[in-house]
Amino acid sequence: MTLPLSVADVLAEHVVFELDCIDRMYCNAYVRKLTYPGGVASFFTHHREATFASTALADPISKQFVASIHRFAADGEIPVVRFEKGQRKDDVAHQHLAEFGDGEGIYLVGVAQEKINTFRTEKRRNPETGARYPWIVAATALVNQYYLYGQDVDFGPFFIKFSSYFPYGARLCFNGHHWAQRQAQAAGLAFCELDNGFVGCEDPAALQRICDRLSAAKIDAFFRKWLARLPHPFTGADRRAGYRYELSILQAEFSRTQVLDRPQSGRVFFEQLIRDNLDLGRPDKVSLIFDRQVRTRGRRPTPSRFRTRVLTADVSPSIHVDYKHSKIKQYHKLGRAIRTETTINDTRDFGIGKRLGNLPALRQVGFQANRRLLATQRLGHDPTAAARVFTTVTEPVTVADTRIAGLRFGDPRAMALLSLLAVFRLSVRGFTNREVRQHLAPLLGLSPGAMTAGQATYDLRRLRTHGLIYRIPHTNRYLPTDDGLRAALVFTQTHARLLAPALAAASDPPANFPRLHRKLSELQSALDDHAHRQGLAA
Repeated sequence: MTLPLSVADVLAEHVVFELDCIDRMYCNAYVRKLTYPGGVASFFTHHREATFASTALADPISKQFVASIHRFAADGEIPVVRFEKGQRKDDVAHQHLAEFGDGEGIYLVGVAQEKINTFRTEKRRNPETGARYPWIVAATALVNQYYLYGQDVDFGPFFIKFSSYFPYGARLCFNGHHWAQRQAQAAGLAFCELDNGFVGCEDPAALQRICDRLSAAKIDAFFRKWLARLPHPFTGADRRAGYRYELSILQAEFSRTQVLDRPQSGRVFFEQLIRDNLDLGRPDKVSLIFDRQVRTRGRRPTPSRFRTRVLTADVSPSIHVDYKHSKIKQYHKLGRAIRTETTINDTRDFGIGKRLGNLPALRQVGFQANRRLLATQRLGHDPTAAARVFTTVTEPVTVADTRIAGLRFGDPRAMALLSLLAVFRLSVRGFTNREVRQHLAPLLGLSPGAMTAGQATYDLRRLRTHGLIYRIPHTNRYLPTDDGLRAALVFTQTHARLLAPALAAASDPPANFPRLHRKLSELQSALDDHAHRQGLAA
């Protein structure tokens, strides 16, 4: 087995197993009728038939709910732990889980003080009568939160967090890989674990189908199963009146795991990426990876920080690309696999609602972002495949007695067209004739309105005839082909990073560019040596 030389080698030849799966999900549980002051007032006056609305009426409800949690823990002999400030809650939970075993149930109740959004009552005065009256307004408070850590036969480890203060918001946290592991075990599918994921499986296609089955309906049923078993702040009469919890998505992680044949393959992968992809966090790259428009200028620039970070834990590097409230993280997981994770912290970054029913649309965004990033990394580091299409791109083609000109390397219009393919390489929606004109004209020193639709049509025909783009069926939108992406990346990068600096150095004395002149001399010597060995020397 040979050592891979590039990112393309690693992804094409050294991945022995890969899987797409939802990873960690963090959901918000809320009662819709109690998310605004008027709904809170209605709960007390109309539903509970109080004389007036005041959050003071929630105090006996809160005390009863907290007492029921402690009674539940005492009856089940469940340890109650108060988390210290700065303490990692997951570490404490893992210790208790190891002692709990393989059964199903709640194994730990944790208590922590946290700030929450809530409501309070303030006194107001009627301007006409001078009479004072209570009024409910939104507020924040520092209150106890109760973490109920459990293990489920289908979902594995999880926790549900309840607020001890009205309106008793809750959180649900679980890991999709744990769910997939439980389902694979139930199906009799043999696999090997990789921490909270997979390192191999006897039937990868069957395992992928299992991961694809994790749906909003299954998550909701899992949550309601445990709501029925745990202490509940609302009575049966409250729930029958419509005061029931609903789920929305606070955070969702979508991962692709690519297991490698050996650790050296992963090291090659990350060494190449760290050197060549530190610009992934630029707005133009981020907008394409996430398929969203990013404005850096104008009246309403996109409010976000765009950056690429390389972090190192021990000797394991990781790459982070940030976009608004979301990010892509890529790291070498336990020295065995490339893990690419898109974490979405605000679904509205992508024009998607937060309710759990929007999970299919969010899943598509997350997994596509992973695939687009990996595809770009593969194409950007595959010079062998790009060399194969060089002649095809530059030579003219005759179609039905019509000669279609090639795209000559160095020709300004050809290079501008190829740079557009590099710009559009991560878009999943494709690009139109109009978008070509808008981007191509400035590259040629023209105003956007100076280029006609007919001129862009000619250029699109050249690209299609040479196999660099294809039209999406039943639309007027186009996408680059794999050969088009390879040609675009190699042509533009060679021109910008090699040819232009080399010409600049050649026109100046060696003292101005000593290192570049030295490298060019080494390149010339290597070419002369190769020609001599091949019998090509003059």
